[in-house]
Amino acid sequence: MITPQEPIWLAGYGMRPKHLFSVIDSIRDRAMFRLAYHAGLRASEIGMLQLRDYDPKAAKIFVHRLKGSNSGEHHLVREEARALRAWLKVRGSIPGPIFLSKQKRPINRTTLHLLMKKYGAAAGIPPHLRHFHVLKHCCATHLLSKGFGVERVQDWIGHANIQSTMEYAKVTNARRDDMEQQLKETWR
Repeated sequence: MITPQEPIWLAGYGMRPKHLFSVIDSIRDRAMFRLAYHAGLRASEIGMLQLRDYDPKAAKIFVHRLKGSNSGEHHLVREEARALRAWLKVRGSIPGPIFLSKQKRPINRTTLHLLMKKYGAAAGIPPHLRHFHVLKHCCATHLLSKGFGVERVQDWIGHANIQSTMEYAKVTNARRDDMEQQLKETWR
């Protein structure tokens, strides 16, 4: 479990995604990690992405979410669109899963967790935060820390139940502390 005392490592929880992405040398892996972070995807959801789900002209991808979450279109931000295009140039246009393992099967969550351990270590992320699901946490807390409302974040990351999203809101106490300081100065 991630604690609010670790603000250096997670966006919202303090992780500097740019630092993590900078140590990923594989074109495929960079695209997977970008999509997972920006769309708030679970490891298993990365393996479910199909080429037919991707619309390059509209810069969208249809995400099939698991665990009762809401599936839907995800609008790609510039960095993830760029990473995905670079990977697809290497991968080619053969129908099927976007991200394949070395055995030509859909990438699985075990492989993604191992990759997170590898890249997390290279980026200096503490060992207990080197799990793939931390990217979903980072996405949600980053959006909340930027001032997006809980309902918008819920929609972005596909939570069916707003209570799941509210768990991330508890971690962004730094915004509340900043507001307290501003109010002290304002209400003198």
